[in-house]
Amino acid sequence: MTSSSTVSTPSAAAVGEAELVELRKEARMGALGTETGTREIRRIDLSDFENRRAEIADQLWDAAVDIGFFQLVNHGIELGAVHEAFAMTERFFALPDAVKAQYPLKANAGWESRAQVRPSTGTPDQKESYQITRPRMAGLYPSEEELPGFKKTMLAFEAQSWAVGMRVLSCFALKLGFDDEFFTRAHAPSSETYQSTLRLLHYYAIPPEEQGSLALWRAGAHTDFDCLTLLYQRPGQGGLQVCPGKEMEAQAWTSIPPDETAITCNIGDMLMRWSDDRLPSNFHRVKNPVPGEYMGPRYSLAFFCQANTDAVIESPAGKYPPITAGEYLRQRVAANFGKKY
Repeated sequence: MTSSSTVSTPSAAAVGEAELVELRKEARMGALGTETGTREIRRIDLSDFENRRAEIADQLWDAAVDIGFFQLVNHGIELGAVHEAFAMTERFFALPDAVKAQYPLKANAGWESRAQVRPSTGTPDQKESYQITRPRMAGLYPSEEELPGFKKTMLAFEAQSWAVGMRVLSCFALKLGFDDEFFTRAHAPSSETYQSTLRLLHYYAIPPEEQGSLALWRAGAHTDFDCLTLLYQRPGQGGLQVCPGKEMEAQAWTSIPPDETAITCNIGDMLMRWSDDRLPSNFHRVKNPVPGEYMGPRYSLAFFCQANTDAVIESPAGKYPPITAGEYLRQRVAANFGKKY
């Protein structure tokens, strides 16, 4: 991994044009579109990983190239640990807003509510979130009196998610011609430059007066800025949909039903750039339920494998100029949300 001090920063004009391209693409994705059930979200079995790494790498690569989304089974995280993390998540969001407001979002860590306005919709996502980015959490954990065991539980779950993410990324490293530990070094949690994030999500229940409206999105169409996202869902709390690039013009969306035994994964923009665009980062959204569907709150947990701020994103064929992951993420957050990162 190259030192960030040796990386030349792309020109402001080049950066600005890249941001505009992304924003123009996302701004086109706010329509309702159509739903299709013809796309397969492949399930990849991670059991006996060390002995099956090459086989698993081939399966992951094929699924990622095809749709950019896949699900992991036999991933090594006990279902009880997933249940415990969800229970703690629900307890956190049940705290009064005045308590949660003591831990406001800053530098990608902390709590926010209805704060993300997607370029695809122009309206705030109907959710609140709390983000854990290990080196940036000073003063941002609820106290033991407010929420006993929260920090210990969520940090343990964050570490387990990181381990699964690194296994998957080691397979993509193999296919891209990097060594097995390439992405593990780029996401080293022992470094102060670590910026991978566990995000707790609570999508608000749909008020009765809005249950017949399609005007709001729980989360508007977007791509993720990271290398790889791991998403945990609860049974009966669906809404996640993906639109592969092949269906972008028609805006044909495929629903991914929640399965608590599987981790739903998607390729992010960082890895797409790192792979010279061979691995697609595709649009996804969380749609509002329609009449007759579950209208209550929706909880999910997302772990974003975001390379450390000083890791250099430099692809094998050099399609894009080198850039540090910290600068890349800063540019994307500023362009999409007008926020400093």
